[in-house]
Parts: sequence; C-alpha cells; structure tokens
Amino acid sequence: MSQSAYIKLVQGSAVESMTLEEARNKLAHYREQFALTGEQLDWNYAEAAFPYTFESRQDDRWFYLKGINPLYKHIIFGISETASAAGSPVPCIQVVLPDEATHGDKAKANELCKYLAKQLKAELTMFNGRTIYYNPRK
Repeated sequence: MSQSAYIKLVQGSAVESMTLEEARNKLAHYREQFALTGEQLDWNYAEAAFPYTFESRQDDRWFYLKGINPLYKHIIFGISETASAAGSPVPCIQVVLPDEATHGDKAKANELCKYLAKQLKAELTMFNGRTIYYNPRK
C-alpha cells in the first residue's frame, strides 16, 4: 500500500501556493547544492545525495523521481489541497511512495520532505503521521 506525506502551505509559510514547476525547481536546487559540495570534495556527491532523475508524463498534476540505481525506484510529487482544522482548503505538496518503493526511497523522501518544508516554512505531515512545524507559530 502506498504512503503519502504532505507539505502544507499554512499561514506563515514563505509562499501561499506552489506550482509543480516550482517544486521541481526546488528539488533541482537541492541537487545543485550537493553538486557544488561534491566539487569541493572532489567526489560525485550529487549522485549519492540525489540518486534520481526527473521524469514526467503528459499530466501536469504530478512528476516522479526515477532511481538511477537498484537501491532506489520511484518517488511521486504532486500538488493538491487538504482540509485544515477550520475546514478551509490548504494547498500542499503531496509526496507519495508507491508500493514498489524501497527503504532507500523512503529515507530519501523523508529527507526531501524535510528540506522542502524547511525552505517553504511549511507544516510537514510525515509518512508515519507525525507532524513537524517549520512555520512560525504563536
């Protein structure tokens, strides 16, 4: 059974909404940061830190990361809405681990979710149901 994590763009987040292309650009920036670290270390660190390629179908609602080695299969990213405690819709990035996902995929998905949520100052509901608040709360 597939598992989902949600990066909710709640009040106080850095952005009010996000497009799929913006989410893809954030992940590309993540990979570029590790490529620069790899240059300093004289090692291909980007491939170890982000062992995926960006893949998409003709659907504008989601894209997926395809693993480049057997330890990693797929992670799916999409834009959706969830209901807040008050009942109003909240835009979010949904991260899905399909049935064939490996333990490596889950570890990388957790890492990518934390990165995106921290960058966006968002509320993150992890795959295990726990919530991490990166947004400023009072």
